Amino acid sequence: MYPKIDFLYLSEPDMIAAGVLDPERCVTVCEETFSLLGEGDYLMGGANHNNHGMNIVFPRETKFPNMPVAGPDRRFAAMPGYLGGRFDVCGNKWYGSNHANGDKGLPRSILTMMLNDKDTGAPLALMSANLLSAARTGAVPGVAAKHLANRNAKVVSVVGCGPINKACFTAIMTQLENVEKVVCFDLFLDKAVEFATWVIEKYGVAAVGIDHSEAAFRDADVITVAASRLKPLHFKDEWIKDGATILISGPVNADESFLTGCKIVYDHTPLQEAYVEDALASGNKEAYYNGVIGGPLYRLIDAGRLPALRDSTGLGDVVNGKKPGRENANERIIFIACGMAVFDISWGYEIYENAKEKGIGRSLNLWDAPSGV
Repeated sequence: MYPKIDFLYLSEPDMIAAGVLDPERCVTVCEETFSLLGEGDYLMGGANHNNHGMNIVFPRETKFPNMPVAGPDRRFAAMPGYLGGRFDVCGNKWYGSNHANGDKGLPRSILTMMLNDKDTGAPLALMSANLLSAARTGAVPGVAAKHLANRNAKVVSVVGCGPINKACFTAIMTQLENVEKVVCFDLFLDKAVEFATWVIEKYGVAAVGIDHSEAAFRDADVITVAASRLKPLHFKDEWIKDGATILISGPVNADESFLTGCKIVYDHTPLQEAYVEDALASGNKEAYYNGVIGGPLYRLIDAGRLPALRDSTGLGDVVNGKKPGRENANERIIFIACGMAVFDISWGYEIYENAKEKGIGRSLNLWDAPSGV
């Protein structure tokens, strides 16, 4: 009871014990989140309530000896939000990122998640969020696969064989029952072969590791893309078969004929509009477009070659039955996912509730009574 405030701390092992790595359940929770997005029962950052988050990006040069300077994937970011429905909670994912972390034996990004009471602002839980973030990132294309992919998909291609695409592939496989072959592509062949070996061991289906991009796209029914931000891929229209579904969770580019000739479904069109607003505010729209997943599409929208975002389809509308998803077996569909705090909040809340029910985690005290009140 107030004014005393205790909150739950969940370490990474605690998160695992509470079910953070359950991909099928995570897809279900993220599908519920898409429904709330489609109904508008959420808030995110910025005046438009739709910003991905706020970044601290370091300068290339500085006169201050202790100030960090720019480097690959080097930034801090805060991703606040409120999610309604049964969740009815506020939260913020906070992370620092630096490509050089690998030299220290650390992941590129180190993340934490805080959940807060919507009325008082009191902390409810502080949790390790690397696995949480990866799981919900993977579950988003998992939801898309459920609603957009052909049900008889037999060949899945994994473009980029890092941990994010492993989470994406794991979630996607919960929705596809007829997969017979998996093609694993990476610029580094050893990573592709390692991923293929894991697929064979875990799923018992044929898998091959390759480092040739065309072979990664041709003949695939479902393609999950989460390749390096440092060297985004370009794929050609002629490589993509009829009926293919491309689930994009990382920077990529494609022939204009493909982008303008297929069905495009966005994770959430107001989020995409917020990206365009930020690009305009940056003073260098083209440079901004280069750094975001939807950039190639925004250019085509600006040129009048694609419909405006307000007239486009978001996955929440598909989940809620307001707009069609896949309409026939021959449609080629591309799904764009840019990441939203509300998915961290929903999956974080689910794990928080699991942890409370199972007695997992450590209670920390903020205060017994606030000083000076």
